[in-house]
Amino acid sequence: MSQALIAAVERNDIAELERLVEHGFELNERDNRGRTAIMAATHANNPKIVKILIEAGADINLKDDKQDNPFLYAGAEGRLEILKLLIEAGADTKLTNRYGGNALIPAAEKGHVENVNVLLSTTDVDVNHINNLGWTALLEVTILSKGGPKHQQITRLLLDHGANVNIADRDGVTPLQHAKRNGFTEIEQILKHAGAQ
Repeated sequence: MSQALIAAVERNDIAELERLVEHGFELNERDNRGRTAIMAATHANNPKIVKILIEAGADINLKDDKQDNPFLYAGAEGRLEILKLLIEAGADTKLTNRYGGNALIPAAEKGHVENVNVLLSTTDVDVNHINNLGWTALLEVTILSKGGPKHQQITRLLLDHGANVNIADRDGVTPLQHAKRNGFTEIEQILKHAGAQ
């Protein structure tokens, strides 16, 4: 009985999954990595199974051993369809990952434009949330990205949704200073236009 749901998810065996759900199997059982069936389905990028588990009443906010949950992982990894399902199901946007970041920060840093847009336009995710490193989504874009077209678009989205352009990192370095230092000319212009110091 142990981990039968997760095994069915990993085999993409929808018939078996539905049978187990119908028979009242524990929806939130965990594997040796602390993952629930819905987390395993998110890892496998399987929106169909995520939807079945949401409808069956699985807890969408439980975290695994890495402090990830379906919402945080879907946000960070560009799993747009799953992210939308979780938002619709009322995922807790205040939960943070092992770096103390919300779903928006890694989505921005990794260049997932659509995820950033959905998070900003359909949830109450905090655009100015500061993670354990002392970075906001805007800082992550100017520190960790390559500054290309996707990150330029994300910079605009963050600013359009109220990102504070002058929140500096722990060393007092602002997004504008990071953009200059990294040679991100376009991002530098976008930030200046938004009143960056």
